[in-house]
Amino acid sequence: MKHIIGAASGKAKRPIKAPFSPVPAAVPPVLQVMPAPTLDAAATVPQATLVTVDEDYAGQRLDNFLIRQLKGVPKTHVYRIIRSGEVRVNKGRAHADTRVEAGDIVRLPPVRTSERAEQKAQVMQRVMTEVARHGASSTVGGYAPAAEFPILFEDDFLLAIDKPAGVAVHGGSGVSFGIIEQLRMARPEADFLELVHRLDRETSGILLIAKRRMALKLLQEQFRERETDKVYLALVSGNWPVKLRVIDKALHKYLLPNGERRVKIVANDHPDAMRSVTLVKMKSQIAANPLAPDTPFSLLEVTIKTGRTHQIRVHLAGEGHPIAGDDKYGDFELNKVLQKSSLSSPSLKRMFLHAWSLKFNHPKTRKAVQLQAALPVELQQFLPYRTAEASAEAGDS
Repeated sequence: MKHIIGAASGKAKRPIKAPFSPVPAAVPPVLQVMPAPTLDAAATVPQATLVTVDEDYAGQRLDNFLIRQLKGVPKTHVYRIIRSGEVRVNKGRAHADTRVEAGDIVRLPPVRTSERAEQKAQVMQRVMTEVARHGASSTVGGYAPAAEFPILFEDDFLLAIDKPAGVAVHGGSGVSFGIIEQLRMARPEADFLELVHRLDRETSGILLIAKRRMALKLLQEQFRERETDKVYLALVSGNWPVKLRVIDKALHKYLLPNGERRVKIVANDHPDAMRSVTLVKMKSQIAANPLAPDTPFSLLEVTIKTGRTHQIRVHLAGEGHPIAGDDKYGDFELNKVLQKSSLSSPSLKRMFLHAWSLKFNHPKTRKAVQLQAALPVELQQFLPYRTAEASAEAGDS
């Protein structure tokens, strides 16, 4: 065919249809301008990253470690990349419950967080920062009012505060929030804040908070192995027998019908008996208070060798000398009298139990740290009736 198809006068000419040829046609211009891959372009491709586990996360489960490292990534995806072997620990496959150790090299595959997850994380961060800055008018929604407490010691590894009476150390069991939640809200920049040990809500005094996971692990080990020296001050009714220095009586924890927790002394052969040892030293004898002129008091230094719930309170009450102001195991009639106030006598409206002194080894330096928290003003005011200091000679008599 030699004529041009569709060559009508007055009309634009159509392009000549190229004859078939085994020679490849020219590459379209749009493809011609695409550069060949270079090292710079390849660098934009998501790459796996290697993370070295530091001592703060030693002993943590792999899944929890990844959830913290891969913020915004759904947990289901975290478990999926573990099962598939994309996550490696020291170049080997690992399971979700594998415990990572300091110095381990963890391979994190490239992952993408959803836009929705990123937006949610950003919103939550703004909310948490705002609440932490201004506190919250209520605990609805789980927010605790930000609060700081008197600091006895602080460095990069731990925080020691002087806990006030009447404040729980953590939320739960009908308590919306506690000290640890309030501290986290007050310190939104802190990556790690955890209770090393606990104090009863009614008890005041020294409370340790770990600021690094390594510190938490080592300090709790010291408490568990009884390598710490922790002394309480307790005011009990009556004249404490000076020779009674060791209380070794088993305790049993149970619940009241309303679900409230209680503890009682039981025989050593009781099926639920927990051996409990308390050391007691007379510090001073306190004259009778004008509100209760027939009741003398004794100020005791108490050390627990086993950390049972309500141990000091139950052991002292079991010897017939309950702690003044104790609303669970105390002398309830005496407590009512002591709560009254008069011109000649201050009142006692709380339990007289205070975590006074604590000695432990620093988790990083291993050097001994000795802390002491003075008696709160409301307890000091109740002690102007001291009659005699217990001497070493009296203790040895």
